[in-house]
Amino acid sequence: MVKIVFREHDGTEHVVDAKEGASVMLAAVTNGVPGIDADCGGACSCATCHVYVKEEWLDKLDAITPMEEAMLSLSSDRKDNSRLSCQIQVNANLDGLEVETPEFQY
Repeated sequence: MVKIVFREHDGTEHVVDAKEGASVMLAAVTNGVPGIDADCGGACSCATCHVYVKEEWLDKLDAITPMEEAMLSLSSDRKDNSRLSCQIQVNANLDGLEVETPEFQY
């Protein structure tokens, strides 16, 4: 299992175990992490699983796809470290990954 740290906008942390091959979004939903609604179920068509990835983890993620880029471009709270958690696949290199959920998703 891979540990992922979800931090709410107020600093509350949720540390969850995720299965390799699953998405970070699925790990959040399965463990009841607030702020990750995942309305589209991981189809990259809603952006309700938006997270801010801690800077030191960005280089370990796959590149943003054009579809993810399009969804993120609709968010007024987008930052340079914004990603959709449904598009981040859990693997051993992400053990300890830290992400923050945007305030507007609550």
